[in-house]
Amino acid sequence: MLEVTLAALHLIALGLGLGAVIQRGTALRDIPDVLSARRVFRADTLWGIAALLWIITGVMRYTGTFEKGSAYYNGDSIFQAKMVLLLVIVVLELWPMAKLMRWRKEIRRGGSPAVVLVPGTARIIATISHVQALLVILMVIAATALARGYSL
Repeated sequence: MLEVTLAALHLIALGLGLGAVIQRGTALRDIPDVLSARRVFRADTLWGIAALLWIITGVMRYTGTFEKGSAYYNGDSIFQAKMVLLLVIVVLELWPMAKLMRWRKEIRRGGSPAVVLVPGTARIIATISHVQALLVILMVIAATALARGYSL
């Protein structure tokens, strides 16, 4: 039953994360105001929670006795490609995460979203978010192929 629970949580995290990162990117393209800032930060929080859940369940499935085991996955080039995609998503997230944390802090201190959420920077983070969404979709395609026994 733990195997089913981990797999389900892993898939739920993927769905939540994909929706959240798309929403974050879309909200960052809005004119910065209090409502758009709330949408950005809510989506960003959900993206972070989903990413943590996704990584924790993935590591548990990879290292535990719940699935095929790390030896099976390590020998598969599709799995390796999936991990490269994950690494790219994580690396792409470093700058937006730091910037959004600073923006949250500035707004909590009374800063106006119209001033704090710099439109040019917001557009860059929006683009990064949408690229990350595409990479998540590519990971799902790789995971589907892996589950069906395909290999490169």
